[in-house]
Amino acid sequence: MAKHTIDHLLSGNVKFRADEFEPHASYYQSIAQRQTPKVLWIGCSDSRVSEDVITGSKPGTMFVHRNVANIIAFNDVNVASIIEYGVVHLRIEDIIVCGHTRCGGIAAIEDGVHENYIADWLCIASGAKERADKIAKEQKLSREQKLEVLTAENVKLQIKHLRSLALIRNMHAAGPLPRIHGWLYRVETGKIDVLVDGRAGRETAA
Repeated sequence: MAKHTIDHLLSGNVKFRADEFEPHASYYQSIAQRQTPKVLWIGCSDSRVSEDVITGSKPGTMFVHRNVANIIAFNDVNVASIIEYGVVHLRIEDIIVCGHTRCGGIAAIEDGVHENYIADWLCIASGAKERADKIAKEQKLSREQKLEVLTAENVKLQIKHLRSLALIRNMHAAGPLPRIHGWLYRVETGKIDVLVDGRAGRETAA
């Protein structure tokens, strides 16, 4: 009988312990004592976008928040508390907002959606659609091209939301940290495109 998905996951953990954890036990013991991530990752919940895999990162490197369409909402206590914990208590200096191609949330923003909670959530990205509509009309883009533009515009809009949060706004009034980066991951090629390079300073156009 074929293994159930859960059995595969548990077998994978056995393999992880044998191939990765035990050979690097000292590292894992060190992060067991205290986490010191260098990056706060705000990405999409999509199962194809594993931030550690696509960046070749070890556990302990990134503090992570993921939701549908990598949205930063002003009234979302969850994301707000993660941002505050990350930059205040963990002293993280770099925040990455990462969107990705072939995103179901982005397609739903473009096409509209009738499910109540999903529709309400995606309303937060309506400004990105307005911008993408304008660009698509001016450049006569295909649907696929427009979706890519919408994905990028959504990353830029969520960075605008992030910079508008009182915590980040006040921190930026005092200095350049945290640096904020906007990335686009291409699920069809595995490549990351940099949309906003936070290393250029907080005045970088988003």
